Amino acid sequence: MVKETKYIFITGGVLSSLGKGIAAASIATLLKNVGLKVSMLKADPYINVDPGTMSPLEHGEVFVTDDGAETDLDLGHYERFLDESLSQDNNFTTGRVYSAVIEKERRGDYLGKTIQVIPHIVGEIVDRIKKAGEGKDVLIVEIGGTVGDIEGLPFLEAIRALRVEVGKKRAMNIHLTLVPYIKVAGELKTKPTQHSVGELRRIGISPDMIICRSEMTLNRELKDKIASSCGVEKNCVIESSDSASIYQIPLAFLKQDILTPIAENLGLGELKPDMSQWDSLVKRIIAPTDETTIAFVGKYVDLKESYKSLTESIIHAGANLDARVNLKWIDSEKIEPTNVEELLKDVDGVLVAGGFGERGVSGKIEAIKFARENKIPYLGICLGMQLALIEFARNVLKLEDANSIEFNTECKNPIIYLIDSFIDASGQKQIRTHKSPLGGTMRLGAYACDIKANSLLSEIYGKVKTVKERHRHRYEANPKYRESFEKAGLIVSGESNGLIEAIEIKNHPWFIGVQFHPEFTSRLTKPNPTILGFIRASIANHAK
Repeated sequence: MVKETKYIFITGGVLSSLGKGIAAASIATLLKNVGLKVSMLKADPYINVDPGTMSPLEHGEVFVTDDGAETDLDLGHYERFLDESLSQDNNFTTGRVYSAVIEKERRGDYLGKTIQVIPHIVGEIVDRIKKAGEGKDVLIVEIGGTVGDIEGLPFLEAIRALRVEVGKKRAMNIHLTLVPYIKVAGELKTKPTQHSVGELRRIGISPDMIICRSEMTLNRELKDKIASSCGVEKNCVIESSDSASIYQIPLAFLKQDILTPIAENLGLGELKPDMSQWDSLVKRIIAPTDETTIAFVGKYVDLKESYKSLTESIIHAGANLDARVNLKWIDSEKIEPTNVEELLKDVDGVLVAGGFGERGVSGKIEAIKFARENKIPYLGICLGMQLALIEFARNVLKLEDANSIEFNTECKNPIIYLIDSFIDASGQKQIRTHKSPLGGTMRLGAYACDIKANSLLSEIYGKVKTVKERHRHRYEANPKYRESFEKAGLIVSGESNGLIEAIEIKNHPWFIGVQFHPEFTSRLTKPNPTILGFIRASIANHAK
């Protein structure tokens, strides 16, 4: 018998960035900890095929799945909360939907019919939602944007139609909205919520539950007012006030008994999740015993969302080590040989994050040099590893003009270069040149990394021989220089089909560069070993 998937549709109103993704992931976590098979889907109404070519300043971080899909950063939240790996089936955009429909039309699949938003576009959206839910007890679907956005209408029509198709016992609508505090009046206002629900109803969707985002807690009277004016049961108004940590949200929802109305709506029986491990980790995030300070060196530091997975992975490591990790954000464009000591003198570890382009590179190299020479724990991720090789080549091997061809195509010593071909995560051969389109030439997704025995990397991964980690990059470390590096004390400790995946420095307490992005596989209940090792080394350095 085929499992009948139940659906929870989550929409947002009033304004974006209210935390629909966190609310959705929190509900999913609670349902998973009851023992249900849960998955999640993010449907984004923007027209880009995926966020891969968007600037981080435009859309925050691009999250990469095991199968190499470049997705919305909310998928990162889903994976971190659910502790499960998702795929390209768990995120799609208007661009992807229209591309698929147009492709089918060109092939003649529609037998000469006129292609319209209803039924063809909406039908494609419905099919993708059903595919993401196959084999699951519950699929939670988050619709990006806000109610009333013109581009979001086909998505809302799709969830309205799907609910009619499967019936009320298999689908419910949750609407997340803002309850602002007006300082002058000294009160919380429910009118934006009422307007937002009114807009949703005009489209033909009546919410079964309302989650209220606010700066402060809502009293019973206010909740009852929202319930009566928006036509939901009194126990279906849930508050989501500002918290010290996003990982408190599932516990806050549980405290308000959110699962009872969900169970009643979907006929799920009594739901009692075991959140004890989660609870103890959250307590360590809020009130840890130890602390350490690391320098977070990057070029998008004004927009912290650009590094969402990385900052979250640091929180995971800190919680598991019972330590608060203070991040000292340093804009790499502002680092000079004359001020690097002043900027880094009080940190216990140095982290150089990934990125694209030449802006801010010289500052990152100065930070790496300082960490190497002063024996400060160092972790370089992606570009951070490549720059560690360039810094070593320039200052230890004394190679004039050592550089990456990303920054200088004519350099004499291309420490980092562009390989012409490689085998991608699905086993297909990919060809790359300077003129290849940016969106399709990266090494994306999970690749195996063979770890060198007796290395620091081997120690932090528990002496396993091979691990799988995710990538998002175009350029590779040039193996031509490997012998010179290893003679001078910089060893290659991780490889993937002959490509250099990880490096470390022998006579240094903790210095690692990795070509992969360890942050993409980190979870609160299972931190990534590379990040965990780095934070542990930084705590030890702080204790000195």
